[in-house]
Amino acid sequence: MSLSRRAALLGMTTLLLSACVGPGNSFRTEYTPVQPVLAANWRLAEVQVTVPRSLTVSDAKTYLPAADIVWREDPMGDRHDQVGKIIQDAVLRGAQGLSGARPVIIAVTVTRFHALTFEAEQRFENAGVHTINFTAQVVDARTGEVLVPPTAIRAELPAPSGKTMREARRKGQSQKSMITAHVARTVAGWLGLGPDVRGSFNRPGT
Repeated sequence: MSLSRRAALLGMTTLLLSACVGPGNSFRTEYTPVQPVLAANWRLAEVQVTVPRSLTVSDAKTYLPAADIVWREDPMGDRHDQVGKIIQDAVLRGAQGLSGARPVIIAVTVTRFHALTFEAEQRFENAGVHTINFTAQVVDARTGEVLVPPTAIRAELPAPSGKTMREARRKGQSQKSMITAHVARTVAGWLGLGPDVRGSFNRPGT
């Protein structure tokens, strides 16, 4: 292949990657905190997670699939169930400090779970976002009384990519471990069981 041909192909690839990543967007972790006086009397009885079948799924090997659910680290299978298990584990971890007398159920409905694709993870450097959005409500486990109505929670976090993610994987970290930890911290902050992690960041990718 001639030098000019290689240069042209490289230029086209750069333009495509720039189009996929974009100039940078604003993301955030956001929630309305539960009143401490309420949560102080709660004891976690159950976590119920719903991942609606209406959420679209993509396993396309592209940089930015157009879908509600994008998840690759688990083997090929039911992505709705896989996402539900991740959120279930994260909410259980985040709410484990509830130790009051009133048993409660935390009911979560996932609205978006868009992790970085492997293609983007391998090609990007300092770009990419894991977009995890859901609603959560708290109900009395005995009476069904709604104690906290459905509340929108955004748990978006920068997705390590390129050299950073390769090094993280060598240390035993994964997308799953990072997402689980961040969602757990977000839930703990929402319930007043941990630091307030609300905040925003700008980063290329979506």
